Formats: sequence, C-alpha cells, structure tokens
Amino acid sequence: MDLKVLETFVCVTSLKSFRRAAAKLNTTQPAVSQRIAQLERALSVKLLYRDRRSVMPTPQGRELLDYAQRILLLRDELILAVGGASALSGVLRLGTSETLVYTWLPGLLREANRSLPRLTLEIEVDISQRLLERISGFEIDLAFMVGPLAVPQIETRPISRYPVAFVASPELGLYGKPLTVESLAQFPIVTFPRRTQPFHDVEKIFRQNNSPPVRLHTSASLATAVRMALDGLAVAAIPPAIIRPQLEKGELRIVDVEANLPDLQFVAAWHQTKASSAVSTLVAKALRIAVE
Repeated sequence: MDLKVLETFVCVTSLKSFRRAAAKLNTTQPAVSQRIAQLERALSVKLLYRDRRSVMPTPQGRELLDYAQRILLLRDELILAVGGASALSGVLRLGTSETLVYTWLPGLLREANRSLPRLTLEIEVDISQRLLERISGFEIDLAFMVGPLAVPQIETRPISRYPVAFVASPELGLYGKPLTVESLAQFPIVTFPRRTQPFHDVEKIFRQNNSPPVRLHTSASLATAVRMALDGLAVAAIPPAIIRPQLEKGELRIVDVEANLPDLQFVAAWHQTKASSAVSTLVAKALRIAVE
C-alpha cells in the first residue's frame, strides 16, 4: 500500500467513476482498476460497488475513505511544514465568478506564480450556481463565488464583498439628482444572469416599488454589460469596483437611485472531502490579497 494507491481510491470515490479518476490522475482506466484491486488485496475486503452508471464505497470503503483523506491531508501538511509553500505541487481546479477577474484575482494569480511554482491552476469562470454544482460534483477543487452558502459538506470562508450600483453613460443624463425607481424603469437595465443573486436583487427593487414594466436584460459576460452601458444602450447594475478606470475617466457615472442594492458577498468554497494544503494555502492568500 502506498500513497498513490490511496490517492487513487479517494479520487475514484469522489468522482464516482474509474474513467473520470483516470483522466484526473493522468493515467489509464486499467491502471486505476489495478490500484484499487491492489488495495482490496492488501486489506482483504471489497471496497467499492461498481455498476454501469456509478461507483459507490462499501461500508469498509467508507471507513477507509476517512482514514485515506486524513493520511493525504497529513502528507500535504508535512510537505508544507518541511518544504514550504513552494513545495506544493499538482493540479488545482479553480472556479471563479467573473467579478473577481476584474478585482483581486489577477493579484492572486501573480502571487501563486511567484510562491507556488510547482502548483498548476486550471481556471474556469462561471456563474456561482454552476460553480456550486461543479464543487458538489467534484469537478473543481475550489471556487471563489457569491455567498453566503449553507450546503451540506461544502466548506466556506468569507473573502470579500462589493457594493452594487446602477451605472450609466453621461449621455443618458442620469446624474445631478436622485432618481426614483419609477424614473429609472424607463431605461433598459442590464445585469447578471437570471440564476444569480444579483439578478434577483435588481428584479426585487423594481417589483417592490411597483414600477412600470422594465426591460431587464441579462448577460453572463460582465464585459458585455459594461459595453452596453458605455454605449448608452442600458443602465448597468454591477459592482463599481470592476469599472474603476471608466469611472475615473468619466466614461461611466454612478446613478443616484432612491433604493439601494445589496452588496455582493464572495466566499471561498470547497467540498469537505477535497480539503488540502493547496486549497487552504490559496484561500489564505486570496483573503490577504482581497483585503489589501
């Protein structure tokens, strides 16, 4: 029995698939099957139930999983304690909300390149709902996403929060005095996709104030929403933090509206079974850089 065999067992159990485990471990499916068989022979027990659709641990497999995860975590802690963060290696699949691409994520990536030279990041940008689904499905190891969350087996840590405001091109003339929600509803609004908390917050403001029907556009791309605002095609409901250059140049202005949008809160989230020194190190760095 060696650590590679235990890592393979944890990977198969987490992904519930020999094929997906082989892809993640950059090996072949027969090699994965051989490692699991080796482990079962060493312990003289059956560890996994296997059918065409999925793989599930036996009672003995569930017991082994707990020990295996602790052993692998202890290995990571040993590497971190003796070799420092620069000794951490492997691939970490990172998901992130697009808002953070425009704020502190580039700083985190610079820090990771400098202090974690042996750690490879696979980065995916998506809406928070899909990121949560991918964490739950063991498709990503760590996500920076909109919170708070209260989901079984998902660990979270608050990272940062940003105000959300209505912003518009000066061409629309929506500045100089506070606007009512009814007045704002005369203009097209563009914001985050429908399955997101920011969209529901914007929709709620117009619904609660009994405004006339509003054209509420959505976009999965913040760059598209910003472009629409710059061109005077819509008022954007987005965090001003992502458009600091445009605000400083006067290309966009914050609209003073007699209603406040809730802040966007971001958390680091990971599945309890995917806890590792690489995850905890990256979360700690993200928190420090976000604060700075």
